[in-house]
Amino acid sequence: MTDSRHGAAAEVTAQAAIPVEGGNPVAPPGARTAADVVTPALVARLTRGLTGSGTTVSHTPLTGRKLADLPESGPEDVAAAFGRARQAQRAWAAVPVRERAAVLLRFHDLVLARQSEVLDLIQVETGKARLHAHEEVQAVAVAARHYGRKAPAYLRPRGHTGVVPTLTKVTELRQPRGVVGQISPWNYPFELSVGDALPALVAGNTVVTKPDTETALTALWARELLIEAGLPAPVWQMVLGEGPVVGPAVVAHADYVSFTGSTRTGREVAEGAAARLVGCSLELGGKNAMLVLHDADVEKAAAGAVRGCFSSAGQLCISIERLYVHESVADAFVERFVARTRAMRLGTGLAYGADMGSLVSGRQLETVTRHVEEAVAKGATVLTGGRPRPDIGPLFYEPTVLEGVEAPMAVCAEETFGPVVSVYRFRDEDEAVALANATPYGLNASVWTRDGRRGRALAARLRAGTVNVNEAYAAAYGSAQSPMGGMGDSGLGRRHGSEGILKYTESQTVAQQRVMPLAPSFGMTDEKYAEFMTRSLRALKALRLR
Repeated sequence: MTDSRHGAAAEVTAQAAIPVEGGNPVAPPGARTAADVVTPALVARLTRGLTGSGTTVSHTPLTGRKLADLPESGPEDVAAAFGRARQAQRAWAAVPVRERAAVLLRFHDLVLARQSEVLDLIQVETGKARLHAHEEVQAVAVAARHYGRKAPAYLRPRGHTGVVPTLTKVTELRQPRGVVGQISPWNYPFELSVGDALPALVAGNTVVTKPDTETALTALWARELLIEAGLPAPVWQMVLGEGPVVGPAVVAHADYVSFTGSTRTGREVAEGAAARLVGCSLELGGKNAMLVLHDADVEKAAAGAVRGCFSSAGQLCISIERLYVHESVADAFVERFVARTRAMRLGTGLAYGADMGSLVSGRQLETVTRHVEEAVAKGATVLTGGRPRPDIGPLFYEPTVLEGVEAPMAVCAEETFGPVVSVYRFRDEDEAVALANATPYGLNASVWTRDGRRGRALAARLRAGTVNVNEAYAAAYGSAQSPMGGMGDSGLGRRHGSEGILKYTESQTVAQQRVMPLAPSFGMTDEKYAEFMTRSLRALKALRLR
């Protein structure tokens, strides 16, 4: 079957030979192609054991051509995958947590040793530049190391003060939820599949993942490598297929749901989980702001803005789409930022060298084009970019900087999820904070200033789950001991840190009463027992016990 997301790609391919004058430069294409990476032998190896009642097809955005035929799951296949995962879960949970964590540490080493394999897959499936693909390798290695080292501490039994100290011994245990259903997106297929699965697995759960069909090979490669690191194969199941068919089936069987994707779909996932009284975590959309204060290092801020706006062609939930610049430095900043953006090299090569790659689908190209064309028609100015580049590939679009964007324009408030950023000028920091917070989203933000204390103080006023000072997104996201997630329409729950693993567990309190019960005893009347407990409660407060 053909994925409709690539319909526009097929139409544009015929224009690929038409040169574009005066646009972003093109990086050397390289000798290797998608066909060199995705061979029939690789597809057969990665899909071995996958069951499906049908067949689906994946494509590469670099050319729009077919990559692979893949097994397509129906609702009955999803139910069978959950059955296998549920059967394997009890034995996996019985494995000591340190042994489960050791699998993650071995996986960490394998990822770094064989990163060239997954970098190729990420590039051919998403079209992103190799350096941006390497961000996924870094993020997965960090998550594997963190939970490989910290999981035993996060999950260890914890003693608490009982209702009557010494007489009541209380222990908090962390029990795995069971089978976690995971729905992962196409934009970061390595990090947002295995990176999110690792804490669920080390917590003693089994996982059933529905990756996006177009980037399924990357997720399947991750599963294969984790099995090589020692994970029992039944512990991590994969199902492939159309989101509206397979997604609800995953939610219908899961003991907990992990979802990364659009806010609209996230609401549907949350409703499905709530109807079954199971928990969920949702990392959804964003319209992220970057604030350049009057005392910012303009050169560093301009370089940081390029990274923040155009990594993975802007197809990153935490990338920057709104730039607020203090009027005293706006001209200097815009000049440097536009020059850097205009110099970015676009390319398809499966090697380092390109500064930005392709959009992933015809749907994304249509959204980007619509947002830019509508803004221009309503009075916005294109400072650089603003056009597709079919001479490079069917889904390439130049990194674009807009000025004069106003509220009626879709690009002002809607998430573009592409290489488009709007520049706004502000007079004082109160105005900048108000503008940055004037959105239902609250995922990520960035503040640039030479004064770290001012930057941190201003960051605390921004309504966003992560705020980076003098970096766009990588500093907060890469700090895996700290939680990452969104406020408002950007989602529920957190990944990373203690919250990123404890969400995959149920807390269980075990309280053992010793010597005497919490009831009249030793011949006490009800009245004498009430007096005894009253004196005890007053004494516990006087002793400052919690």
